[in-house]
Amino acid sequence: MNSIHDMGGMHGFGPIPLEEDEPVFHHDWEARAMALRMAMGAWGKWNLDAGRHANERLSPQQYLTLSYYERWITSLADLSVEAGLLSMDEIRTGKASGQHDLGRAPINAEGVLGVLRNGRPSSRAVDALPRFQIGDVVRAVNESPEGHTRLPRYARGRRGKVVLHHGGHLFPDTHAHFLGECPQHLYTIEFSSRDLWGSRANERDTVMIDLWDSYLEPA
Repeated sequence: MNSIHDMGGMHGFGPIPLEEDEPVFHHDWEARAMALRMAMGAWGKWNLDAGRHANERLSPQQYLTLSYYERWITSLADLSVEAGLLSMDEIRTGKASGQHDLGRAPINAEGVLGVLRNGRPSSRAVDALPRFQIGDVVRAVNESPEGHTRLPRYARGRRGKVVLHHGGHLFPDTHAHFLGECPQHLYTIEFSSRDLWGSRANERDTVMIDLWDSYLEPA
């Protein structure tokens, strides 16, 4: 998806501030935002990739003006309304309507710890053999998909080298749209910074990106 969230290589956003002893949360409401995201996600109405895509669907104005956890809360509201977990009236008034029959109890704190311990493994079996081997030179496809993708704009059409093969993993482009896991082989591709950014980049620098099989073609 070509949207403002795909910011790699963009200029004009200023230096990245570095804080010594930076806290996990700068404000108490940020911790509550993360807790809400975990609790609502536990209903199983969307997956990790759909959650990422909800952030991508924010308008450019929202994406650039909201803070990190403000984006989380805004996209969570969108996901919850779309999934029938909340209504717009409930969001506007801050009062529950009591009209949602979810069929089971909400997750508790112990359940959240279990989710955090187990993570969300994405490795899957793939019947097909890998098309590429370590050392192969490949090119990232030059496509502009309308939906979710993990192929950044700055790498599209660029040549790189396979340096790792991770086996099969579910494909986020279909997973985000509830079209199935459709697992593919996943590789780490090493790109020269000059191939990505041009002659002003340091010739010794490289960028490594994990890319799925369908993002790649032989160079």
